Amino acid sequence: MFKSFIGVSVLAAACAGQALAADITGAGATFPYPIYAKWADAYKKSTGVGLNYQSIGSGGGIKQITAKTVDFGASDMPLKPEELDKAGMIQFPTVVGGAIPTVNLKGIKPGQLKLTPELLAAIYLGDVKKWDDQAIKAVNPGLPLPSTDINVVHRSDGSGTTFIWSNYLSKVSAEWKSKVGEGTSVNWPVGVGGKGNEGVAQYVQRIDGAIGYVEYAYVLQNKMTYALVKNHDGRFVAPNAKAFQAAAAGADWKAAPAMYLILTDAPGANSWPIAGATFILLHKVQDKPENAKQVLKFFEWAYAKGDRMAEELDYVPMPDGVVNLIQANWKSQLKDPTGNPVY
Repeated sequence: MFKSFIGVSVLAAACAGQALAADITGAGATFPYPIYAKWADAYKKSTGVGLNYQSIGSGGGIKQITAKTVDFGASDMPLKPEELDKAGMIQFPTVVGGAIPTVNLKGIKPGQLKLTPELLAAIYLGDVKKWDDQAIKAVNPGLPLPSTDINVVHRSDGSGTTFIWSNYLSKVSAEWKSKVGEGTSVNWPVGVGGKGNEGVAQYVQRIDGAIGYVEYAYVLQNKMTYALVKNHDGRFVAPNAKAFQAAAAGADWKAAPAMYLILTDAPGANSWPIAGATFILLHKVQDKPENAKQVLKFFEWAYAKGDRMAEELDYVPMPDGVVNLIQANWKSQLKDPTGNPVY
């Protein structure tokens, strides 16, 4: 079932005789949905304030925060500094995760199948059509690959996970870059689309011979069969927190203008090659400063107390130095309509 919302409104709690702070509203990326759900549950137990988060994809999140129909937007595709300036917004990362190729192949266990960057691009371009293609067999000697059609699954909605995936393929394949390119939505050469990470996971599990890409928490939750991927340094690595940490190790957030930083194809022997941060979007001028304060209190709490929960789902928390930088940006850039700091 596609999960659209986190949390239950606490506005009804007025019947208990007290007026509680209104719920926080957000919308966007499905990539961080599992950790936002976990944080939201713990935060509500701690504070009584809920989080109503629409897990609709990064494209939808950008549209909703631009239209100011939610308190914050969420996107796995960072906006470029000029895009932020035009929209009057700031962005900041919350956690790092990875996009993972998952397959539905009889007799193949998680981590047995190896895929190179070139193979991933060729499969998603529709150039490699069978699982027992010689190019796949050459990388997987001795693996009992079936003579089954490769059924490509991709996102149907505007998606930051798609941005991470297509950005990676654009870096490793000149043909992909010239024919398809990168973005939250692209013109897919082949395949069927699923809505959200949830939809892609469901399609992959139902279709024999399927391959799709989902965030790692969905791999764990659905016990999906994942592939190893050859990284920038030429090593086949498995997706896990250590591999995501290795990909994030060289990230210089302080030097990144407007915190615009992409982590795909990162160097490092242990780096997962299709890694990325997920971002929160806020308007610089807050028409509803009290709502903005509630949003900032939530993420302040998440940075201070949510690391272990993030690690349990194999996300990589932001280092303390990055959190300090983020909170300094809150203080300097977020204002109410009269110009007073919100944070």
